[in-house]
Amino acid sequence: GKPNYKILMKLDEVYLKAIFAPEHGFAGDVSAGQKVDDQKVDDLPLIYSLYGNTKKPTPEMLEGLDLIIYDIQDIGARFYTYISTLGLVMEAAAEAEIPVMVLDRPNPLGGEQIEGPILNMKFKSFVGMYPIPSRYGLTIGELAKMIVGEKWIEAISQLTVIEMQGWKRSMYFDETGLTWIKPSPNISDLETAIFYPGMCLIEGTNVSEGRGTYQPFKKVGAPWYHNDITKDMNGMKLKGVLFKETKFKPKSIIGMSKNPKYLDEKGIGMEIIITDKLSYNSVETGVKFLYITQIMKAWEFSVKPESMNKLWGNNNLTRLLKGQNQLKKVLNEIKNDEALFREQRKPY
Repeated sequence: GKPNYKILMKLDEVYLKAIFAPEHGFAGDVSAGQKVDDQKVDDLPLIYSLYGNTKKPTPEMLEGLDLIIYDIQDIGARFYTYISTLGLVMEAAAEAEIPVMVLDRPNPLGGEQIEGPILNMKFKSFVGMYPIPSRYGLTIGELAKMIVGEKWIEAISQLTVIEMQGWKRSMYFDETGLTWIKPSPNISDLETAIFYPGMCLIEGTNVSEGRGTYQPFKKVGAPWYHNDITKDMNGMKLKGVLFKETKFKPKSIIGMSKNPKYLDEKGIGMEIIITDKLSYNSVETGVKFLYITQIMKAWEFSVKPESMNKLWGNNNLTRLLKGQNQLKKVLNEIKNDEALFREQRKPY
């Protein structure tokens, strides 16, 4: 529970020269997508933002450094941008001949289940930099080794991973005995993190993903939503999950959501209730929800192709939601990618 920078600043043999902040800022309380400026806080060194005009550290920022330590809690989803920042930092460090040390942390979603398609590198972006599935089942240290081992970054850094003690692949975060501290403003608990790999896809449409409420990704909907969608979702009898009719009105919440979709509009929608986290598949849930919504509310529903393609990792889901693909085909492609990645990640 103690901030790492405070510990480092008390050590005689350590001189903390710079701090680098990813998306959501140094304190993790800035809304998603909001640019962050460099900061000067009290007696701390300068805090460089890597989510503003600069996403990759410049040579000037790295001047005089002997080592860069990466110690950030991830949530195990490809489009969670902290892992993109990791790759860019490792690349910049390699170019400056500075070693990188990753302090490993648990993957909150465990290390066994894999969900979603492998990113096609034609659709590479800051929300998807590596050819990995939506939910990849690696710790941040394992992923760092894979990024280097598979040469997914242009330069290869001198990488040291400090392993965890007592972590097992089967562990979700609630089995670690650690206290949940929000890794970003809208991931308030483990349950939200479990929803995220599939329900984040809703960001690529005109359906609200629940931002502007205190239950983002758990509640989804729109002013034009119809409760028959919720009934159909229950009718599919998906494993480990039930769906409930709900109502909500998105608000601007400081530090959580600035100007969310359908701001101050009354909406109806669906609340997701996990009954068994081990059998629940968020990506399958997200795909089937969007598919049913598109069929039932075709006149109101719309997809933003560029955004969806970046999140999904190819254009197959966009094509499905425009009536140019088959649901069965998309689900089969996911299964094939999951099996492929399960083998590919083994060395790491």
